[in-house]
Amino acid sequence: MSKGMPNMGGMGGNMANIMRQAQKMQKEVQATTEELNKTEYTGKSVDDFVVVKVTGDKKIADMTISDKIIDPDDPDTLQDMLIDALNNAFKAVDDDKQAKLGKYTNGLM
Repeated sequence: MSKGMPNMGGMGGNMANIMRQAQKMQKEVQATTEELNKTEYTGKSVDDFVVVKVTGDKKIADMTISDKIIDPDDPDTLQDMLIDALNNAFKAVDDDKQAKLGKYTNGLM
């Protein structure tokens, strides 16, 4: 009898196959996650007054604010535009991750 997997009525080979497939899938998920984390996503507010770029790991990479929206007497509008642009950028990250990793997670993300 060979060393390694004990005789499990033919199940040893299947278990080894399952383990290999799981390891392969884990490497694919890791590679895809690393690729997503390096990708930049853009979120924009209404009329592009605020444009935000974030990375796949949700770090802000860049932000542009139009002079047209900067009004010292109305900071609330600028705050709303910032929130809108950031939320749109983060949604783009989440949507892309779901599209690319969903096949591995079966909707768990």
